[in-house]
Amino acid sequence: MASSLVRGKYVVCKVEDRHTPHVIEDGAVFQRDGVIVEVGPYAELAARHQPDEVLGSPDHVVLPGFVNSHHHVGLTAFQLGTPDMALELWFASRYRKRDVDPYLDTLYGAFEMIESGITTVQHLHSRANGPLERIHGTASDVIRAYDAVGMRLSYSFNVRDQNRIVYEADDAFLRRLPEDLRAETAESLRAQTIPLEDYFALFESLHREHAGKERVRVQLAPANLHWCSDRALGMLRDHAARYHVPLHMHLLETRHQKEYARRRSGGTAVTHLRDLGMLGPHLTLGHGVWLTEDDIDLLAESGTMVCHNPSSNLRLRSGIAPLNRLEARGVRVAIGLDDCSLNDDRSMLQEMRVALKVHREPGMDDRVPTCPQVLKMATEHGALSTPYGTHIGTLEAGRAADLVVIDWKHIAWPYLDDEVPVVDAVVHLARTSGVRTVLVAGEPILRDGCFTRIDKQAALEALAESLRVPLRPDELRRREFSKRLMPHVQRFYADEGYLDVPPGQPYMHANCRH
Repeated sequence: MASSLVRGKYVVCKVEDRHTPHVIEDGAVFQRDGVIVEVGPYAELAARHQPDEVLGSPDHVVLPGFVNSHHHVGLTAFQLGTPDMALELWFASRYRKRDVDPYLDTLYGAFEMIESGITTVQHLHSRANGPLERIHGTASDVIRAYDAVGMRLSYSFNVRDQNRIVYEADDAFLRRLPEDLRAETAESLRAQTIPLEDYFALFESLHREHAGKERVRVQLAPANLHWCSDRALGMLRDHAARYHVPLHMHLLETRHQKEYARRRSGGTAVTHLRDLGMLGPHLTLGHGVWLTEDDIDLLAESGTMVCHNPSSNLRLRSGIAPLNRLEARGVRVAIGLDDCSLNDDRSMLQEMRVALKVHREPGMDDRVPTCPQVLKMATEHGALSTPYGTHIGTLEAGRAADLVVIDWKHIAWPYLDDEVPVVDAVVHLARTSGVRTVLVAGEPILRDGCFTRIDKQAALEALAESLRVPLRPDELRRREFSKRLMPHVQRFYADEGYLDVPPGQPYMHANCRH
């Protein structure tokens, strides 16, 4: 592989604490064979090394590549016809989704991620129907797409073995339905039902196939507490320990999930995971909107991480996560786009701004998010939520050469006060149109705004062409099925008292001990 010297007016190496980034003015990063050899002043590195090429310039800012720590699909739910609604109803509406080629769909999302400076993605694959061979083929298509475009990938398939439609056993919910809808729902559930052993056979097969690859890791993902039996959670815990891979688990996304956990265990979702021996630095909890103060203490004590998805939580009416309380207790928080960003795109630059500003509690104290803190969520903490750990996430000798190069004039034009800190300027003002070059393992996969490995326009045209055909009969049936099922899902939550659970207020629910 070639060596390169990546130069910038500013090189942002890492974030030391929530107020202190490490920035080198007129700096550079020298990498060889995909690994950072040295970071320092440009003049010194240029004199010391003879790179094969020089990237960037005195008119750019260089940062660690961003990590999207929570991602599912390319085309968003809204693009495929599902409007924003409460999460539990959104799940039912998603049955209407038409079939999309997984390779092209993955490329579509990857293009947008890379264009916003994302170099690593945590892909949480959901809801592919069996049998095992079919799921394995779909998973391979997803992995192949990331390999084609050059991204760094952590892949997992969400494990679900119960409560696939609402927060009760599938058989119990079927008994609530009229006979004609019951048969159709049972057929849909059979297509989704995968033996637990098959989930782990899939993991072991993919883990073996991709072992030793620089840009692919395979880990495990319990889908959520309501979707996983204790047997499934125990098997996930044991496999994670046996294979030394992390776990990423949706948890406490809505207040109704908090209530489900209370009914299931008599405590909170976090205490239930603690009792199962699942908490620890190997576990990342996606969302965590409805954590209690005691939950946050347990996460801090155990080193368990949280992945914050602020836009998704806003759009699906889930609430506002207690980011300021998590930060105060020292819980490491990553950030994810969750395919539900405010603009239905995958801009990490915008998502950092949402995280920065949605948590500005009234008052004059210092507990609101800072720009360095949010940047750390999108880089170093995001890295720690994946199997890559300390291999990525900062610009330091020995780390992978995953970098993003942004046009400084794009940020500072037509004027920027000299006293505005560099990281503050990036977080507040950078847009995807200013991202010029993106490197993964030292390879420019986006150079001067153009993809180097794959023809973006041809891939997008192929995706569009594949969806210009009329809906197939089975897709039309699923669309009608979703409409017929929805009133019964709504009635379940009303009849079972979930809608009577006090909603609480942003930030207040996290300040209650219970």
